[in-house]
Amino acid sequence: MSQQPVHTVSGKLILLIKAGYWLALLIIAAMVAASFVLLQQTMATQQHNHTLLDIVGTQKTLSQRIVFLASETGAASRDKQPALVSALKQATAEFETNYDLLLKQTGADPESPAKLDAKSIDSVLFAKPFHLDYFSVGLIANGDRLISALESRLNLDNEGYKGGAERVNLDASVANATLSGYAALGQRISAEADERSEKLLALHRTLFYATLGVILLVALFIFRPMSNAILRKTRELVDARNSMAFIAVHDGLTGLHNRTFLTDHFDTLIKGAHRRRERLAVVQLDLDRFKQINDTLGHAAGDYVLVVTAQRMRDSCRASDLCARLGGDEFVMILNGAGSTEDINMLARRILAHINEPIVFQGTTILPGASGGIAVYPIDADNAQDLLVHADLALYSAKKMGGGNFSFFSEELRRELDYRKQLEHDIKVAIAERAFQVYFQPQVSLTDGTISGIEALVRWNHHERGMISPGEFIPVAEKCGFMPEIGRIVISKAINEAAEWNRAGIAFGRLAVNVSGTELREHDFDAFLFETLEKAGLPPQKLSLEIVESVILDDEKTGIAAKLRHIRAAGVHLELDDFGTGYASLSHVNPNEIDRLKIDRRFVQNIHENGDNSKIVRAITELARGLGISIVAEGAETEAELDSLMAIGCDQVQGYSIAFPMPQDKALEWLTARMPKKAKLRVLQGSLA
Repeated sequence: MSQQPVHTVSGKLILLIKAGYWLALLIIAAMVAASFVLLQQTMATQQHNHTLLDIVGTQKTLSQRIVFLASETGAASRDKQPALVSALKQATAEFETNYDLLLKQTGADPESPAKLDAKSIDSVLFAKPFHLDYFSVGLIANGDRLISALESRLNLDNEGYKGGAERVNLDASVANATLSGYAALGQRISAEADERSEKLLALHRTLFYATLGVILLVALFIFRPMSNAILRKTRELVDARNSMAFIAVHDGLTGLHNRTFLTDHFDTLIKGAHRRRERLAVVQLDLDRFKQINDTLGHAAGDYVLVVTAQRMRDSCRASDLCARLGGDEFVMILNGAGSTEDINMLARRILAHINEPIVFQGTTILPGASGGIAVYPIDADNAQDLLVHADLALYSAKKMGGGNFSFFSEELRRELDYRKQLEHDIKVAIAERAFQVYFQPQVSLTDGTISGIEALVRWNHHERGMISPGEFIPVAEKCGFMPEIGRIVISKAINEAAEWNRAGIAFGRLAVNVSGTELREHDFDAFLFETLEKAGLPPQKLSLEIVESVILDDEKTGIAAKLRHIRAAGVHLELDDFGTGYASLSHVNPNEIDRLKIDRRFVQNIHENGDNSKIVRAITELARGLGISIVAEGAETEAELDSLMAIGCDQVQGYSIAFPMPQDKALEWLTARMPKKAKLRVLQGSLA
């Protein structure tokens, strides 16, 4: 299955689980809300029923009180009757109010068909055998008549009672019927309340069990898959963490320990050797023809050679020894308990012989060849850094002898190391004194001889050793991190000199300055460049920065690409130096990013005799012309090479055949001598006809 469908299925599954999860939550929430509503309804119904039963109980009591007070009033003396009449009047009024409230609370209707149902409240109120409504109304009416008659007799009512005396007596049968009716009403209300409560409780139980069922289904079909997925992802994270921990200290291709692990554990190995009073040998290995293998057979073959070499290293050493890959085709072996020099010599020969055995890759026999450099603790150094440096110097010595062999660190190499350290010190002093000089080499057009540009080159005239070649001090400066400071000295001096030429009206085309990736990675490089141009008074259009292909390929994360775009937007030109020797893809040969290509000298030398070089230069020239990018060839040293470049169409050249690099005074003379002569006016003698 392809990767895309797997992601699609996984995404759909996750979406389905999420949808089911939220749906289940909504259902559970709805059920909980319904249970809450039912509970509230049950409580409200119970409260309503209690209210009705309280009214019924009160009515029963009041009906008996009315009858009792009526009887007592008739038998009492005249002086006590007013109080009894007042109590009777209050009881009757309260009975009437409660009855009206009862009708309102129950919603009883004499016209409702429910009165035909013997189990209903309406039946008790409006149907036989109880006719509670009839008897209640009758009791109220009789009570009111009796009260009115008594008030009239006692002169408590101005209007007086107009009816006959026989109609004012309360009938005890009415009171008893009323009492019986209210008793039946109370039973009906209680029965209906119990029935309604039972129904609500049954519905509540149903909702409760349904909620439990939904929760169970959610647990089975949602949370269980989710928990399984979480458990699986947790295991994957643990595996990923373990893998990351392994990758952090191991090389991903060969499985050997990497430089990080070596750095962290080297001191521990040295302390162990010191404690045991043993020697420790550091063997630094490098494959002699690895680049050739990559170029001719491809990177797959190169990777296979690295894997086989790593396995042979493991097979050649003991479990207590340490094998590490530093990067590329560089390896290190730390041999514990190495023994005498002769023992180390024999062990190194055996290891190297095993590594140098032929390797068969897809039917092709490969002879990678390996060289080694050996430094021994505590003879050559007593710390990890110096041991690695000394082993590296010994490796370099072995490679100078032709490769395929190994070399021990020696006093001669120590003297070379001391010279290198002295050179580092002298470079620091030269930086502090700004002793680096700028030489200039012109670039001209073969068509008309005009000057298209001039390149600034760094030179160092040591006060004791004289002129030191850039090929000697620049690698040391790069390795020690001095190039940004040296580069700024060269850029400042070159821009200031070019600004003087520009103000003097001397044509020099554009000033080209080499800039390394290390310089461009400085966070304030663009600010420094613009400030230098502004102080010197040189227009940005008169400056070109030469960068190699590895710089333009640099990742966006370093900020170099954005910085170059910023610099170019300000008017400074960009040139791709040594084109054809790096790894830039055609996507980077873009007129929106690059203004000029510079063909490396190895393609220019003997171009008239080397057909392959001629084809390469012609292809680069046609590519640049098609993209609208200018081009210059460096390293042209003979007339034949110039003629070949002219025939190909590469017009701009730079090389010893044009001019050698010159100090600023000589460069000024060279430029001045080639300035176009201004025409002089001559005054004719005599008169005009």
